[in-house]
Amino acid sequence: MSTINELAKVLALEQSKGYTNKSAVGGIETYVEHWAKRTRTPDNQDLIAQIVHSFENYGQAEPSQRQAMIERALALTRQFAPAPPPPQAAKRAATFSPSTATPSPDQEPEDLPSDKSFARIDYGLDAPVTRISGVGPGRSSQLERLGIFTVRDLLYHFPRAYRPLKTISELMFGDVATVVGQVTHLNDYKTRNGFHIMDVVLMDATGGITVKFFKQPWLAKQFHLRHYYVVSGKVDRDLNKLSFKAPEFEPLTHELQRLLETARVYPVYPLTEGVKAAWLRKMERQIVGYWADKTPDPLPPEVRQNAHLMTLPNALHEIHFPSSMQSMHAARHRFAFEELLYIQLGVLLQRQRWQQEPGKAILVALDFMERFARGLPYALTDAQQRAIGEILRDLERPVPMSRLLQGDVGAGKTVVAAAPLLAALTNQTQAALMAPTEILAEQHYNTIQKILPELASQFGLTPRVGKLIGSMRPREKQEMAQRIAAGEIDLAIGTHALIQESVVFANLTCAVIDEQHRFGVNQRSALRQKGFNPHILVMSATPIPRTLALTVFGDLDLSILDELPPGRTPIKTKWLEPKERERGYAFIHKQIREGRQAFVICPLIEESEAIDAKAAVEEYDNLRTQIFPDLRIGLVHGKMRPTDKETVMEAFRAGELDILVATSVIEVGIDVPNATVMLIEGADRFGLAQLHQFRGRVGRGAHQSYCMLLAEKSGSTSDERLQVIENTQDGFKLAEADLLLRGPGEFFGSRQSGLPDLKVAQLTDVKLLEQARHTAAAIFARDPKLQAPENQLLKKGISAFWKGEGDPS
Repeated sequence: MSTINELAKVLALEQSKGYTNKSAVGGIETYVEHWAKRTRTPDNQDLIAQIVHSFENYGQAEPSQRQAMIERALALTRQFAPAPPPPQAAKRAATFSPSTATPSPDQEPEDLPSDKSFARIDYGLDAPVTRISGVGPGRSSQLERLGIFTVRDLLYHFPRAYRPLKTISELMFGDVATVVGQVTHLNDYKTRNGFHIMDVVLMDATGGITVKFFKQPWLAKQFHLRHYYVVSGKVDRDLNKLSFKAPEFEPLTHELQRLLETARVYPVYPLTEGVKAAWLRKMERQIVGYWADKTPDPLPPEVRQNAHLMTLPNALHEIHFPSSMQSMHAARHRFAFEELLYIQLGVLLQRQRWQQEPGKAILVALDFMERFARGLPYALTDAQQRAIGEILRDLERPVPMSRLLQGDVGAGKTVVAAAPLLAALTNQTQAALMAPTEILAEQHYNTIQKILPELASQFGLTPRVGKLIGSMRPREKQEMAQRIAAGEIDLAIGTHALIQESVVFANLTCAVIDEQHRFGVNQRSALRQKGFNPHILVMSATPIPRTLALTVFGDLDLSILDELPPGRTPIKTKWLEPKERERGYAFIHKQIREGRQAFVICPLIEESEAIDAKAAVEEYDNLRTQIFPDLRIGLVHGKMRPTDKETVMEAFRAGELDILVATSVIEVGIDVPNATVMLIEGADRFGLAQLHQFRGRVGRGAHQSYCMLLAEKSGSTSDERLQVIENTQDGFKLAEADLLLRGPGEFFGSRQSGLPDLKVAQLTDVKLLEQARHTAAAIFARDPKLQAPENQLLKKGISAFWKGEGDPS
């Protein structure tokens, strides 16, 4: 059988070289012909002939055709040596062990990296992965899809899950588990309508189970009778028998066998097309084996000891190749703590850097609050007065203010924000207000234009207010930028356009940023650079749980508006089943006959404005022609031109429209007191915090308001979270529930938190967050610039972690 192994090695070499036909002298076709003469016997001559025929015209074939030829030939070579049956001990064993399954030599995947490739290492952790033997440009591009560019990235490419190893008899419906078994039957067939199905029957010492694959005919080449495989996934049911449907699988190699015997868990790595689990696991074994003990630990020994953490070498070994479930959890705990510590130290360093830069103190008159209150048509709440007091005290210091103002929907944040803006104007300096969307910027512009004249008159001022948004004509934007630079605009209100390089302020001392979670650290820094380190107030319309706020915005002081203005009536909220749709339409009709207006929010299909806009247009046409042909209906969505959106919004505000159909563009900033009813389609697609934001668009006038949440699926009203919003008006309680249910990534929306990606840590782990924050504070108290020798590696770790997100160090 040595000639069979020889052929397999040559073909594996040809695969690793990208099918260049340079793996044998004279080319692969010539080599196979010579090999056949040496190997042919009367017993195998038919099989040998098939292998030779597989390589016909190999030299003229395209790489993809060559790949198919080699895979066909390798499949034929396996027929020379079937895998041996399991040892007799396996049949007697009470429970199945991976050690009872013996992978045959030809069962090892052909493209595994060679152990010899790590015999001599002449590169560092930050070297590109192409420096690793066996990783060429093609493999490198595959790894890049996984975020792996360097050797260090590969070392820190952790499993995404660990599935317990079970015997087949232990499996139960709904389990997510892993089994090892021998293939005893293969059935590859098509249904009457041409639907391809492959059934693979796996047996272990305790029983059997069917593994089903659909529409993947190529998998027939990857399973072989009497060979052993690891199968991992969710246990399903098929004709009252347990089965796996389209699970993850790989051949049982000696490498994998050792791992399963040790920890009895199957680490599941993030994969991508072209990167197989067996190849990646062996590569990780070699990388971890060589580098884990040579990688310096960024956490100082004292920090590790106080937090009871694993050393880095142990943690790297155990997170990839756990010796037990307990050690795996300890390893993940160590890396989670490290990530949270980097976040805490990063925001502390950012805060320190900003506060060390000199700012301009704003003089606040002793009777400022009295005059400010006199200029308002209503009384401030205690919470508003407290927040304004905290902000004004910050302004009077020669250190730039960095403060987060958050409150529930309708808590009156805009009025609070007007105080520091007005204080800046009383000092004959400029102020700015930046919003994430043009609709919200327009809303602020209109609101400020209403309340500012009377407020400013209390101080003898007539401020000049300007607007700068992306949809303005180039000439208009240029003229506004020139007026801002010349000091002819006292208060500039706009979108990201305010932080473009072409915009220069004459004397900016205070800036307010609305809807913070849509802006990252970089945008805040850019706005700071527009003036002499201006004071910055950040407003978040989405209530953020305190623990998360202290993490994501740890560089900011916190002011909370936890009190609604008097007279606001709670919004009656009701979840509707799909069959209750007509009831919802009838209620809208009734409200409009009474002189009110309504919102209809279209379902969130996916994070694509184009697709959401199409759905909104279809909903608009349906309502206008089929449901409410007698009513005046308008439409706004994210793909409309800003001027068109504003025209529709203005018509709705003026009462010229009865119903406004909208996508999530109206989540914030729309104030129409006469709108008293909202119907949210596909409400089970949205998170609690976003539903609460939508709901906050009604209930702004004197009339009772209503929010109807129309479920997309029957039975969804039994969902715990849906009951929460129906019974709760408190945005902070909803935010806590939303965070626990969906996690911070979903809570903030895709990549909106301004934080680096977390591999292991969860921002919902309040206990670990608190521990990391206390540790960071202690480190910072002793060494605020991280200059001590024991903190140098920690400082480098922070810089690498925050790279691309506004490096705080």
